Amino acid sequence: MKKKFLCSAFVTAAAAAMLFGCAGDSAETTAAAGAETTAAAGGEAETSAEEAETTASGEKVKVALLVTGSFGDKAFNDSAQAGMERLMEEMGDQVEVEMIEMGNDKTKFEGSLLDASDSDADIIITGLWDMKEITEQVAQEYPDKKYIIFDTDVDYTIGDLSNVYSMSYKQNEGAFLAGVLAASVTSSDMEYANEDAVIGFVGARDTAVVINDSAVGYIEGAQFINPDIQVLVSYVGSYVDSATAKELALTQYSSGADCVFVAAGPASVGVIEAAAESQKYVIGVDSDQALAYEGQDEANYIISSAIKGVGDSLVDAVKRSLNGELPYGEYEVLGIEDGVVGLADNEIYQTVVPEDIRAAVEDVKEQLVAGEITVSTAYGMDEATLSGIIDSAQ
Repeated sequence: MKKKFLCSAFVTAAAAAMLFGCAGDSAETTAAAGAETTAAAGGEAETSAEEAETTASGEKVKVALLVTGSFGDKAFNDSAQAGMERLMEEMGDQVEVEMIEMGNDKTKFEGSLLDASDSDADIIITGLWDMKEITEQVAQEYPDKKYIIFDTDVDYTIGDLSNVYSMSYKQNEGAFLAGVLAASVTSSDMEYANEDAVIGFVGARDTAVVINDSAVGYIEGAQFINPDIQVLVSYVGSYVDSATAKELALTQYSSGADCVFVAAGPASVGVIEAAAESQKYVIGVDSDQALAYEGQDEANYIISSAIKGVGDSLVDAVKRSLNGELPYGEYEVLGIEDGVVGLADNEIYQTVVPEDIRAAVEDVKEQLVAGEITVSTAYGMDEATLSGIIDSAQ
């Protein structure tokens, strides 16, 4: 059953909680994650002049956010929700927001998007690979509506999608910083670090390009600090099998790894449990995972997380749309230079990670922003090259 939440201008923005939800794999991804934009086929991208005119006339632009699953996921949904609440707080005189939970029954996703398209919503927001093909189909049936889809692209060559703006995130850059952090931690005198230059990576599926993108960035970041470092790499084979994720992490910790980066969706909780049991460090993914364990022992071992600022990116997209500046008909990939990718900088990071390591991470971040460091991406990478990067750290 769908549940709807209608925001008012007086909603106080909630902090975006930990993001477990790594984006699922899409075997049909058509654009490289490192590309700046992919123009829509058949013509120049359109902007949202209609929304700008509506705002100027004094009428509120109606925004509908549709999420797969539900709110309270400590993941992308909560981040998107917080973004919409912030949007209402900052621009409640210009926008009206409706947030809709579509549940977990994938057979109902298309109907939910059709319902939203039939409504009086001006801008319809959805996300993740589950909604890719559905958005491609529905958007063509409603050319007068505007669609924003996050954490995936759409195939602009299949028809007229000049009313769709798609965006994803350079998780390889956040993962690069995670690698810099892990490699620095394992060679430090931090409490739970050992003498071995060994760290680990636990991913969801080895067929998921978004997961491999994180693996590539992580390994390259670690090798940036120590070319001879060993990176143990394991894949769960699932986004939800936390028991297997825990077993893999326990094996890595017992094999000498003292810091593991996890990119495994909801299965990530298994790795966090393994870190606490082994008294070793773990780096989370997608948002500040330590927030979900606040006040619990597990939080002490989550030294940071490689984050994607979904909520912030949605607020920015809507604002650009209202100003007639959002490039509908195009795909953009947002990274560190856009302020939506990086490492979580929380109290644990500030108190547990030594100042010299934090300074080193910040220095690398500045180099990434300046374009002085280029991180390889798994998007468009052949299997032999990917295997070579992984093997180079064994």
